[in-house]
Amino acid sequence: MKYVDEFRDRVSVETLATAIRGITTREWTIMEVCGGQTHSIMRFGIDELIPRGITLVHGPGCPVCVTPVEAIDRAIRMASMKDVVLCSFGDMLRVPGSSKDLLGVKAEGGDVRVVYSPMDALKMAVDDPGKKVVFFAVGFETTAPGNAMAVYQAKKNGVDNFYMLVSHVLVPPAMRLILSDSNNRVQGFLAAGHVCAVMGYDEYEGIAKDHWVPIVVTGFEPVDIMKGIYMCVKQLEEGRFDVENQYSRVVKREGNPEAKRIMKEVFDLSDRKWRGIGNIPLSGLVLNGRYEGYDAEKVFGLDAVTAEEDQGCMSGKVLRGIIRPDECGKFGGACTPEHPLGAPMVSSEGACAAYYNYKDREKNEG
Repeated sequence: MKYVDEFRDRVSVETLATAIRGITTREWTIMEVCGGQTHSIMRFGIDELIPRGITLVHGPGCPVCVTPVEAIDRAIRMASMKDVVLCSFGDMLRVPGSSKDLLGVKAEGGDVRVVYSPMDALKMAVDDPGKKVVFFAVGFETTAPGNAMAVYQAKKNGVDNFYMLVSHVLVPPAMRLILSDSNNRVQGFLAAGHVCAVMGYDEYEGIAKDHWVPIVVTGFEPVDIMKGIYMCVKQLEEGRFDVENQYSRVVKREGNPEAKRIMKEVFDLSDRKWRGIGNIPLSGLVLNGRYEGYDAEKVFGLDAVTAEEDQGCMSGKVLRGIIRPDECGKFGGACTPEHPLGAPMVSSEGACAAYYNYKDREKNEG
């Protein structure tokens, strides 16, 4: 199959592993930003193919993992209201809020429904005008254009029973925060290819220059990731700090202008709290004044809902690459996919789930 099989080719992967070993002269720590890349690394055993001196740490690019507790609590509050339908992607239902999750609200009789697209939620609102349909909009630059289009279409067509609870976050501010942390050990990044397919990578050039880190825009298949690691290590060994594009079959420097246009039409920048990390200035998106009538947080009066995170979960250190999941004392014991303490053990893109499902597979199956 074109664009899949050739990027999972064993010979190509082994050739790249040999090439990486050939250029590596010292220890390096590289962060892959996206949870999808983390799962590929664990699933295909890439961490065991690269030289021992290269450490891969896992970044904050899991949309479910970084959605703050208070956003979950606001969704729970809305899902408990009469005549409200709360729509979300499936992963969000099991993420713990302060006292329960959305699956618990559904079990208690709340109208919580899983959708595959914000347009599904908009259609639900059109089909049932007696209900107030709220879409829980989470994620990075990858999901923001689709959510923006749903709100745009709702306004254009006069749909007045559709709302959006927005908890969007942006990748570049989080990368800058990680690099500015006194505990930072990241020396190079594998940037998420799908984010750059939307936004381009010109914004990353300032990060590379300001913090002296190489950044390689990388895809998600084993050959993509191995090639990205090779390009990143090569820069580190040569003392270069550039932005390079390994994923050129998908990503252009300018990104997708139409997707960026609809985001700009609907959203403004804002400060945003990240789960496990805290507030990052200008790292989020909110509906702008032209679309405030669709802002569930304002319409339902939920902006006063606040929450404190469980201090027993170390997901914040995992998301910043300070520790790896199996370095958390509760990993695989007090915290499992069946009884998660934090979102990274719940999400299909979570680093803790990746380690549990793949790295410790023999132990878990034993």
